[in-house]
Amino acid sequence: MLTYTKDRLLFNVLGYTFLGLLCLLCLVPLLLVVSGSLSGEEQLVRNGFRLLPQKLSLDGYRMVFKAPGDIVRAFGVSLLVLVAGTSLGAFLTAMTSYVIGRKDFKYRNYFSFYIYFTSVFSGGLVPWYLLMVNYYHMKDSVLALIVPLLMNVFYILVMKSFFASIPEAIIESGKIDGAGELRIFLTLMLPIAKPGLATIALFIGLGYWNDWANAMLFIRDPNLVPLQYYLYNLMNKTEMLNNLAGKTGMPIPDIPKETFKLAMTVIVIAPVFFVYPFLQRFIVSGVTIGSVKG
Repeated sequence: MLTYTKDRLLFNVLGYTFLGLLCLLCLVPLLLVVSGSLSGEEQLVRNGFRLLPQKLSLDGYRMVFKAPGDIVRAFGVSLLVLVAGTSLGAFLTAMTSYVIGRKDFKYRNYFSFYIYFTSVFSGGLVPWYLLMVNYYHMKDSVLALIVPLLMNVFYILVMKSFFASIPEAIIESGKIDGAGELRIFLTLMLPIAKPGLATIALFIGLGYWNDWANAMLFIRDPNLVPLQYYLYNLMNKTEMLNNLAGKTGMPIPDIPKETFKLAMTVIVIAPVFFVYPFLQRFIVSGVTIGSVKG
């Protein structure tokens, strides 16, 4: 039977209490956003945020889903970009990290310096835009939403450190069995690196899911607009109608501006909120791996 000393018991009680309060503080803003999105516009403006909805109303969500076909199409584009970009980005990041982390690779330091150097200096927004449009022909293409976020120097360096913690004896055992470099990477290294790969994939996926700037720069076809940029345009149109009505003296349209913004926020964070628990165990393993050596 497991027994605790008084000091240990007191430490556990204080620790769990502190962590519980911290989790509650993190949860309160989310509850306020959800509650505000379900409240009436007038009550929200007059009374501010509450933990429970004030005069239950779905006007904000009705405004968002006023054109359900458009939002479903935008969600489909975002989902396609998310799955394709995250899968390809995580695979290329892992492959690059594995190569430059191999001690028997002669030019690994040169490639590492080149990759790091690109994170310190850049050509600027205008040259990058001209390169993407004129040479890579990324205008009105799904690739314009995938390629710019495909590789991240920080993630490469993180995965490089992860692969460095894996014993080289595993690679040598693969060579003894006659496996080539690609097979060693796919069948031996990737399964071991699953926690780190899942962690990197989560952050890459968040980058794709939250991205709207690339759509603003490269996308003009309404059929290729992702969810984030669609909601961004919808919010801008709402603001424009309110400003136009105020300047011209026209009747201000009955638009639930504040609850509309909160409803958009809930729609955007909901997929991440439901996916994260499934990846949590991999993220914890990826963060804590290598912390204990023995």
